[in-house]
Amino acid sequence: MDKRAVTAVLVVQIICATFFLWNILSSVFGVAAFSWQVSEYIELGAAFGLLIGVGFGAVILRRSSARARLAETRLRAASGAFMELMHERLESWGLTAAEQDVALFAIKGLNTAEIAALRNTSEGTVKAQTNAIYRKAGVTGRPQLLSLFIDDLLDETAFAVPAQAAE
Repeated sequence: MDKRAVTAVLVVQIICATFFLWNILSSVFGVAAFSWQVSEYIELGAAFGLLIGVGFGAVILRRSSARARLAETRLRAASGAFMELMHERLESWGLTAAEQDVALFAIKGLNTAEIAALRNTSEGTVKAQTNAIYRKAGVTGRPQLLSLFIDDLLDETAFAVPAQAAE
């Protein structure tokens, strides 16, 4: 549904609500601009206008929910694809399993001491592993290593969602 249709529905609902408010206030203050028969017909039209607005609102809500689910599916697919791409890249560099773990922790932003504590090893071992990772990846440090993966994130073609996953 395009924006003009949504705007039209909102305008009709505002007009209907305004009529009902005006009708109640005119009754309270004893001012009647229309005969009661004309007023009843206008109320019927306004009520139908509000019901149509509710129907359109339900359709819009259902479509918005479907779009949100599709976006979530695409995000999950992209996240999974990124992790898959990271593991492929780490393997293509010939990293050992321990080096892959250290590389993932480093990419997540953990420092040497935190990585050593998580892996239950010494900081010296982690430093040696990070140096091996940088050498095998062809980078000089963590910022360059991270930028390799950020470049992958920015590459839209790397995360194309298959048609069946998007549906």
